[in-house]
Amino acid sequence: NTFHLWLRPGLDVIGRHGGLHRFMGWERPILTDSGGFQVWSLGDLRKISEEGVRFASPIDGDRLFLTPEVSMQIQHALNADIAMIFDECTPYETAGRPTRLDEAADSMRLSLRWARRSRDEFDRLGHANALFGIVQGGMYESLRDESLAGLVDIGFDGYAIGGLSVGEPKEDMVRVLAHTAPRLPAQRPRYLMGVGTPEDLVAGVAAGIDMFDCVMPTRNARNGWLFTRFGDLKLRNARYRDDERPVEPGCACYACRHFARAYLHHLQKVSEILGARLATIHNLHYYLSLMARMRAAIEAGAFEDFSRGFAADRARGVG
Repeated sequence: NTFHLWLRPGLDVIGRHGGLHRFMGWERPILTDSGGFQVWSLGDLRKISEEGVRFASPIDGDRLFLTPEVSMQIQHALNADIAMIFDECTPYETAGRPTRLDEAADSMRLSLRWARRSRDEFDRLGHANALFGIVQGGMYESLRDESLAGLVDIGFDGYAIGGLSVGEPKEDMVRVLAHTAPRLPAQRPRYLMGVGTPEDLVAGVAAGIDMFDCVMPTRNARNGWLFTRFGDLKLRNARYRDDERPVEPGCACYACRHFARAYLHHLQKVSEILGARLATIHNLHYYLSLMARMRAAIEAGAFEDFSRGFAADRARGVG
């Protein structure tokens, strides 16, 4: 998370380790966001202008200024494999009502100008890794098309769909995704930001999406909400107090191989941090397994059959 790492521990600390990979001890791909979404989420703490965003640090109140150039400089120091352009996440609501076409257009065009500046600064820094553009435009298909055309004209290594799962009705998210995803360049990675449920992932892949990110598996795990092949399991329910079965019979994750639902239920009820950790291990294992199953189905030419089976299994419910 570019925004939070910029504030703590700071670029000087990470820089002394040569970037995020050595700092984290993670020698696999890393994607950093631009900080745009976090700044958007600050609400009244931030002020947007053509140059960038001024805001108060949520840590100590210091006044900070984040621009496309600064975002690229931060991500260059972090040295992630994939960096994201600095953009404004168009809100679903403005002043308590759905964002109007003209408001969404102004926001999207500002993001396009910032995309150009992000590209220029990224190239000036000589960053050897990938830079992705982000399609904005709110709930308006015409603006999504304009945004995508502008990004393709600039040229990026991959293309993301942003501004979804920000409070809009599910039917609007599905509509915008169905319109936008097939139009992303087929020869570049397609990334859906901030989404979502297992059903959202399957629908996204069906629409042509390659990559996702979402807090859902970890946030839900901390609250005792676990995903399984046969529906969702809410560990805090009293029905699991004496349940000797694993969360998901047949699951190979550490939690399912070693602990019963009853024990995990107990950990959740007493707010023991081990409960959140074990639940997180399971949910991440489930999501990774789901993506692996989809890749295998695509390679076998059987994705439609997989999708039908997935929906039937999830509807069956947890025993």
